[in-house]
Amino acid sequence: MLTAGSDDLPHHNPCAQCGRLIAAPVWFEKGPYRTSYLWRCVRCGYKFEAIAFFKQMNHETRATAA
Repeated sequence: MLTAGSDDLPHHNPCAQCGRLIAAPVWFEKGPYRTSYLWRCVRCGYKFEAIAFFKQMNHETRATAA
């Protein structure tokens, strides 16, 4: 698990419940071909997850054979 704090995170995602812009996700997790983000609205407390899917794995997440 990683905590949010990187400059390459998405910013200003609207809350799925009330529409208020959320500055940054509170948590994210990278996996093969995807990154999951957890968003929490400070106004209404609603939490939701968004997942970004990628066509290729980046070089940091590529598995290597032993």
